[in-house]
Amino acid sequence: MNKFFLVALLLICSNVFAQNEKAENDFKAVMQKYSAVGAAVAIVKEGKIVYTHSFGFKDLENKIDLTDQDIFRIASISKSFSATSIMQLVELGKVSLDDDFGNLIGFRIRNPKYPDQKITLKMALSHTSSLNDSQGYLNLDLINPDKNPNWAKCYNDYAPGTKFDYCNLNFNIIGAIIEKKSGERFDHYVKSYVLKPLGLYGGYWVASLDSNRFAKLYEYNSTNKLFTEAKMAYAPRITEIQNYVMGYSTPIFSPTGGMKISATDLAKYMIMHMNYGKSNGVKIISKKSAKLMQTAITNDEGYGLAIRGSNTLIPGVELKGHTGSAYGLYSTMFFNPKEKFGFVIITNGINATYTDDFPDFTRAAINSLYQNFIKK
Repeated sequence: MNKFFLVALLLICSNVFAQNEKAENDFKAVMQKYSAVGAAVAIVKEGKIVYTHSFGFKDLENKIDLTDQDIFRIASISKSFSATSIMQLVELGKVSLDDDFGNLIGFRIRNPKYPDQKITLKMALSHTSSLNDSQGYLNLDLINPDKNPNWAKCYNDYAPGTKFDYCNLNFNIIGAIIEKKSGERFDHYVKSYVLKPLGLYGGYWVASLDSNRFAKLYEYNSTNKLFTEAKMAYAPRITEIQNYVMGYSTPIFSPTGGMKISATDLAKYMIMHMNYGKSNGVKIISKKSAKLMQTAITNDEGYGLAIRGSNTLIPGVELKGHTGSAYGLYSTMFFNPKEKFGFVIITNGINATYTDDFPDFTRAAINSLYQNFIKK
């Protein structure tokens, strides 16, 4: 090997190591500021994953380190998997975005204050359906007039399609519709038509996954300043699944928040949306569907179909993606489809404070990574 080439190669390696060391120290400082238990990171640049790393613990009590192979329940980023799946069915002609939401699920879904106005699938995907989570969202009986005398409380006072109100119930119903229109159980459908084609390990069904890879999730108590494991995060729900009713029991898998996946594989999924439906030659949805998912339905929130926009998370930088929070976990998936960069950040426990719509940890973490890997 030419000695000058060898010297140049060593210098490049040295510079990369120094860059990564600075980036990791900066990120550790963010973690320390917000008392993070652990965090997994994946960064995409020029359409490719250029960096992955895991910090802190997957098991706080036993001081077991978090690794890139560990998987998390990622909370509301899961909604985009449900939306991607329903868009596949739209493309197949099995369902339309303008279809009546109630006709699709099999019982009447109409705002009692606007009984003649149709609530569409598109409204549900964009949280403009006028539905709310005031009665909960963990089963469909809540909004079924034949099952719950208080079903009317599941609706807001305004007309469908006129305002945004983030609602988990929308997506648990959408999961049930995927079952009705595909003939496959929701978790099986997503695994077969989204995860497997992209070569990703993950899923909604706890029992189908290696429990040794689960990163424990921790909720922070601000009074005693201690973390407590959220053991229900990976509850197997064996009895409920044994009594499963297709097209109705779907909230058991939580289409609204129950995907389990690693940060690295979530970044691979993000690349598909960054490339408007394709990744490594594999087409998951059409370019038209992908762009529609990323197009804001309401201006104030910038929310499309399970993907929202932001130009404040990194000031002045246009991003598309989603966040999630549940059981002490905070997840972030944001990307710029034009410049082909993006970030996945997942923490399994922090002392959470908020500014505007985002946790301060999320804002600090993504800006730290942007400065060290993208802006420089």
